[in-house]
Amino acid sequence: MGLFGKKEKTAGDDAPVKVLGSGCAKCNQLEASVKAALEQLGMDPAIDHVTDFAQIAAYGVMSTPALVVDGKVVSFGKVLKTEEVVTLLKKAGNL
Repeated sequence: MGLFGKKEKTAGDDAPVKVLGSGCAKCNQLEASVKAALEQLGMDPAIDHVTDFAQIAAYGVMSTPALVVDGKVVSFGKVLKTEEVVTLLKKAGNL
């Protein structure tokens, strides 16, 4: 496990979009919003749902659900609407 923002590479690191969370209802809602946003943008990258708390903490996230795009945490602690996810994905731009 990486400490202090130094995340070690693990299986699934190749997925450009990740949802971090325990698998609770809010985490699943965020995952659904992400899938809808990707479909709306005509994209189909892999989505990795990370449920391991050690991996989540390695991102520096203490409040879930969280959204990671290209290795950077772009949102945490709230369920984003599809339109909000679309905006964040467009900002990332290189999916």
